[in-house]
Parts: sequence; C-alpha cells; structure tokens
Amino acid sequence: MSGLSGQTVVLIGGSAGIGFETARLARAEGAEVVLTGRDPGKLSQAAEAVGARATAAFDASDAAAVAGFFADLTGTVDHILITAGGPHYGPLLEMTADDVRAALGGHIAVALEVARHAAPKMRPGGSLLLMGGTGGRRIGHGLGIVSAATAALPPFTAALALELAPVRVNLIAAGFVDTPLSATLLGDKLEDRRAELRSTLPIGRVVGPADVAALAVHLMTNTALTGATYDIDGGQQFVW
Repeated sequence: MSGLSGQTVVLIGGSAGIGFETARLARAEGAEVVLTGRDPGKLSQAAEAVGARATAAFDASDAAAVAGFFADLTGTVDHILITAGGPHYGPLLEMTADDVRAALGGHIAVALEVARHAAPKMRPGGSLLLMGGTGGRRIGHGLGIVSAATAALPPFTAALALELAPVRVNLIAAGFVDTPLSATLLGDKLEDRRAELRSTLPIGRVVGPADVAALAVHLMTNTALTGATYDIDGGQQFVW
C-alpha cells in the first residue's frame, strides 16, 4: 500500500505551485485531496488535473471563511499543507503599522485559525505543515520585514506542535522555488534569476515545486517528525 493510502490531505492554497504539486504527489501516494484557493476557475482546473475529492474557494486570511470551510468539511482530515500567502518586501520605513502587522502575523494568524478549526477533525499522528523560507535569514536592503517574519516561524511551529499534539506540526523553509508566484514577483528578471541559480547552487539546478512536494509528503508519512524546521533551498543560503 502507498504511504498515504486511504488518507485525506487538505491543501490550503492548492490551485498552483507547491500546493498543486503536493496534491498531485499525494494522489499518487493513494490519498484523497481537497483543494482550496481564492480563484474558483483555477481551483476547478487544478481539481480536474489531480482528481481532487472537493474544492473550496475562499481567502485563507478570512478567519470566518476558514472556520466555515472546516465546519462543512466531511470526514477525518489526516494532513494539511498551508501555502497560501506570500512574503512582504520593501523598505521598513515605508511600511505602515498595518503593513507590519500583516507581514509579521499573517502566516501565523492563518496557521492558528487553520489549527483551531481543523484540530477536532484531525486524526492523532496526522500533520499540519507550514511554509517559511531561508532567504529571510539574511539581512539586506530591500528585504525589509521579511527577516523578522522568517525568524518568528520556527519557534511558533514548535510551540504549536506542543499544543496540537498528538497531531504533528512542521515547517518547510524554502529558498527560491520556480513557481508561478516567483514568475509574478520577478517578471522579466525571472530567466536571469534561473541562470544565476543554475550556476551557483551546489545542486546545479533550480528548485521546483515537485522538490518541495516530495519533502511535504515525507513529513506527512514520517510520524517521528514534529516541531521542526526543514530547509529546502538547494544550498542557496550557503552561497550568498
């Protein structure tokens, strides 16, 4: 039997990129998948491509929508991956107080709401996976609040793992991943970035969504892992 056979995996942000590739791999491992996202059209296409059991279109930053989704979700949930949302870049002094609150607490608030409402439906030994990054560990012009937001996630993950036990909680810290979001952020500089990474990364290639998906599925199936942060950046942080 496959590692996820008969289990249910929920992807919060599953219509593209890492979430979509994790859904595809989870299906190959025997799981049923439920996809969520903000765009109903993209969700429908993604669901058809992977054979999803169900979809739900909502904004993961809307606490009421998250609560409603889990209230309506039937059956037991085994694993959840949250990829919704993205980093906030820009000079600190140009950020408003609301910008700072969103950047520092956005991912944590989403994870808390998901954990709070999913917990009653999750089986012991299941897992909640969060997404962070390795790039924010450096301090530099243009990164702004990202470094502080990045630093907050590992201790938050460990604390949540204690409170949510026996459900496991882990954090995936990715470097540059060649996703549609990366293409949107970089625009016409995307190919230059790809070429730079191919020439400098120890692995000699760019990290893709399938690489992160493979790590996510491993964290779902290895029941000894909780409260930890797992880097996947092709060695990017060592060759800055």
